[in-house]
Amino acid sequence: MAALMLTNRSGNRVSLDPLGASMSAIFVPDRAGRSASVCVDAGGSAGKTIGRYANRIARGSFTLDGTIFTLAANEGRNTLHGGPDGFSKRQWEVGGQSDASVTFVIRSPDGDQGFPGTLECRVRYAWSDDDALRLDYTATTDKPTVVNLTNHVYFNLSGDSSQSISEHRLQLAASAYTPVDGESIPTGEIARVNPARDFRTARTVGTATYDCNFVLDEWDGSLRYAGTLCDPESGRTLVVETTQPGLQLFTGKPGAIALETQHFADAPNRANFPSTVLRPGETFTSSTIYRFGVL
Repeated sequence: MAALMLTNRSGNRVSLDPLGASMSAIFVPDRAGRSASVCVDAGGSAGKTIGRYANRIARGSFTLDGTIFTLAANEGRNTLHGGPDGFSKRQWEVGGQSDASVTFVIRSPDGDQGFPGTLECRVRYAWSDDDALRLDYTATTDKPTVVNLTNHVYFNLSGDSSQSISEHRLQLAASAYTPVDGESIPTGEIARVNPARDFRTARTVGTATYDCNFVLDEWDGSLRYAGTLCDPESGRTLVVETTQPGLQLFTGKPGAIALETQHFADAPNRANFPSTVLRPGETFTSSTIYRFGVL
């Protein structure tokens, strides 16, 4: 199926694709009015919807209601981004479409990648006239299960992915993070940010490589400010708002930075982390807004 295009009254547009319920381009202007895509094609999961469980689950297993569930491992002994055949690799159905929005739907059978329950997920992309891209996720299940959905979009606000993001400036509403071990599995601690991870005041991203889950301040499940990214050279800005408790900062691809709003890695095995359990009769919901502008 061909890519789907959302265009607002300013002529700025977002390109979407049913493969991975993904975004492949976000065209917005710089301070001089020149339009370019700030969405980077970094291969793999770039721009795609991640599920059933974004990030990692340790040793490919978790216990729920006294039952141990063994998952398909795809990063050593651990399960990453839902397993080797996660949602990012699949064709989603188009469940609704207008000039301003597209809804994608996927149905995952009981036992898919080892996860319990038949799960139906929807993600709705809505593009506003003031260049705000809203992602609304919902999921339902017929058996108790765990769910963690995100989009693995990479940004480069210069509009040129060959340019470094080291001079991009980042601010995060996060006073804590979740330290990890040598396999990138959380230790279970929620630690105060150290100087290398302190983005409470805006500063340049620099050349360090980040793959870190930040714990967003004062999380209560409502839509709240999470952070701001800006490129001083082009003048483009990005403000992130989310209902999620965490934001994964990843800079492991050249010319790209990911700001993935999500629940924490390995939460099914960590009782002190916000729960990712979904039960029959409940509906998982989360929302993230990417607001684009100029300095």
